[in-house]
Amino acid sequence: MSVTTPRRRRVRTAALLALVLAAASACNADGAGGGEPGTVKIGLLASLSGTYQAIGKELRDGFELYLETHDGKLGGHKVDLVVADEGNGAPTAVPAATKLLKQDRVVALTGIVGGGSMAAVYPLLNETKVPFVGSNGRPELKDVSRVWHTSYLSDEPGAAIAQHVRDTVKGPVYAIGPDYQGGWDELRGFTDAFAKAGGTLANPDGKTTFTPFPATTNFTPYFARIKASGAAAVYTFYAGSAAVDFVKQYAQSEIRDVPLYAAGFLTEGGVLDAQGDAARDIYSVLNYSPDLDNAENREFVAAWKTKHDGSPTTYAMASYDAAAVLDRAIGAAGDALTPESINQAIGKLGQISSPRGTWQFSATTHSPVQKWYLRQVRQDGRALSNTVVGDLATVGR
Repeated sequence: MSVTTPRRRRVRTAALLALVLAAASACNADGAGGGEPGTVKIGLLASLSGTYQAIGKELRDGFELYLETHDGKLGGHKVDLVVADEGNGAPTAVPAATKLLKQDRVVALTGIVGGGSMAAVYPLLNETKVPFVGSNGRPELKDVSRVWHTSYLSDEPGAAIAQHVRDTVKGPVYAIGPDYQGGWDELRGFTDAFAKAGGTLANPDGKTTFTPFPATTNFTPYFARIKASGAAAVYTFYAGSAAVDFVKQYAQSEIRDVPLYAAGFLTEGGVLDAQGDAARDIYSVLNYSPDLDNAENREFVAAWKTKHDGSPTTYAMASYDAAAVLDRAIGAAGDALTPESINQAIGKLGQISSPRGTWQFSATTHSPVQKWYLRQVRQDGRALSNTVVGDLATVGR
């Protein structure tokens, strides 16, 4: 009969505890215990209802396409993607973001369609210290230490095309857009750069005409004002259902022969299908077109068309790139993932290969330094398409 002394019991207990801790550590390191890293929780906030529903779905689908073509992983970690509805703006975006950041405790947030939503969610990002990799327009923010965008600043499309419009149009240009944060930013980018280039606005007071948002669905009275102004061309920004209304009514109006220039969102994606022939010949500026000839874009377009009707949009592309940014950053951050380690890794990424062409984050604004393209709505086979007809400025600061 063997006798177990208190000292032997203590040794055995310590050895048993060590084995338990080692096993627990291994499970924490490899998630399900199958040798793969643990799951990482990412939040995606986008307009899945309301005026910009179509854009929000593009953001969601672009991010999900990246996951589907990369084995559902970012940085080697399986992803738990938590999707929430931004709705029409701040009143719905803030509670949805609060749940993602404080209850779901995501380690990074992406998406957001509206500049107003972004401005309203911004204090929550500062409070929770979670990095945000946005994939649509963004207003000016004081502190961008945890804010990154794969798309653009909202004033950049107009700034990129202003010189071209000044050089091409012989006469004053009428500026018109929606009365909310995104509209203010988009039109300011054009009018400031246009004035700097020596251009003159046809608006009687020399300022952009803003239409009530989202209430304005009848633009006919505004077209009468444009006619009376003697404008040689029009520059505008609308998106979603407002873009469909504006373009269809423009084509039937007394100014239908006045050249129309726009931020590319006016004819981007599903709205072009809804606009039909009314959109023909419209010129626009954007950072992407599905007909760009590079390896990344060919792969992206092919994968998109396998799942969806039609071609991908800049919204889908930017969200796809947001996933690519998080993929590289999470991989570089290692196994000890925290919001802070992911944020630091994003800041060290350097150049990023993309369907739009190579770009990188600006050190000061954390938005892309990228090329912008001049596009025109033209026939492409049996469908109308935003065809690239020239390069514009490389914008980023």
